Amino acid sequence: MRSELIVMLTHNDLTVENAYEIFEQCQDTKALYWGFKEQPLPIEEMKRIYSKMKECGKRTVLEVVAYTEAEGLEGAQMAATCGCDVLMGTCYSESIHKLCQQHNIDYMPFVGDIVGRPSILKGSIESMIAQAKMLKDKGVFGIDLLGYRYEEDPEKLISDYVKQVGNPVCVAGSIDSYERLQFIKKVQPWAFTIGSAFFENKFGDTFAEQINKVCDFINA
Repeated sequence: MRSELIVMLTHNDLTVENAYEIFEQCQDTKALYWGFKEQPLPIEEMKRIYSKMKECGKRTVLEVVAYTEAEGLEGAQMAATCGCDVLMGTCYSESIHKLCQQHNIDYMPFVGDIVGRPSILKGSIESMIAQAKMLKDKGVFGIDLLGYRYEEDPEKLISDYVKQVGNPVCVAGSIDSYERLQFIKKVQPWAFTIGSAFFENKFGDTFAEQINKVCDFINA
């Protein structure tokens, strides 16, 4: 199974203001999954972008960088209002999970101890895998794993997780080199996100060119 690229129209964990225009320029690229963060665009603009994405046959993702239940629930409501297919992020709560189920949204909460924005991941690999298995038993679609934001051994975390947990995992954040892409290609998580690296031209000159290069690399 090839890993899916989720293109995030975000830089430093915030949605860029010209997200609509960038999507328009790149709508014919090879990426199926597209998304952005819950901040700082107004909800009407978020709805406009997601509507355009759906018109183009894309799968839509909202990633919510929130660590309290109240903030997470607010983000989940945004995903429902926008008709998103996938909610990534938030720390798991039953209220968020229930809202996602009511709106047919695939829920992928964080695991581990997360601080800051851009996020840093802390905690032991064993505890994160145990947490993920518990959430799998609760029926979540998968996990948002901030693998390369882990302050200890990111690639051991990602590899051990993929081997031991078994449900979909999206490796999110800081995939900014072909070396890291090669590792993703080897371990084959369900998906991975790239946002900031595209804005910093880590994979080529234009946004659209970089998306296609990454898709071709993963699928080769």
